[in-house]
Amino acid sequence: MSKIRSICVYCGSSTGNNPLYREAGLALGRSIAENDLRLIYGGGTKGIMGAVAEGAYKAGGKVTGIIPTFLLNKEADGKTNEMLDEQIITENMHQRKQLMFERSDAFVTLPGGIGSVEEIVEMMTWAQLGHHKKPMVFSNINHFWEPMIAMLDHMRTEGFIHTGHRVQPKMLDTVEEIIPYIFDAAAKGDASGDEEIIARM
Repeated sequence: MSKIRSICVYCGSSTGNNPLYREAGLALGRSIAENDLRLIYGGGTKGIMGAVAEGAYKAGGKVTGIIPTFLLNKEADGKTNEMLDEQIITENMHQRKQLMFERSDAFVTLPGGIGSVEEIVEMMTWAQLGHHKKPMVFSNINHFWEPMIAMLDHMRTEGFIHTGHRVQPKMLDTVEEIIPYIFDAAAKGDASGDEEIIARM
């Protein structure tokens, strides 16, 4: 697998109901910067999304924000984002997601809503189809993603996941584990995830 240079983070544009989520965003952004990696994210200034960028920015990191025109006012207040050293404005969500994929060497999903689920599921789908072998991580803050894994288990049990060996997201409970895992997965030349999850998928 190629060297890890950048990490895409999917997460909510709101902070949710638990302060742990924003704290995790700040910590992940800081960890990305401290490991000399570029943050690739949705370009917003609000919620967990803004916290990740803030954490990276304050730690001296490089931040690329990719945002469609119609979300500039909703997710970024329509302002110039000083936390970004690179901003890419796309025409639509499809372009945004494609560019985030192309510019990233790994994917991490913090707590978020329907949009965050849709983004990481698309990456899992592409992995299942053999389009990439980039590491994928669920940051399971406050057990947030456990219902998602239960749903994947259910899909497999009911006979709808047949190539689960390609869909190998790693479930990690703390932010501190994320970057070491991604480096390790890259060094091994694969995106191997949690053995228990792989076995169940």
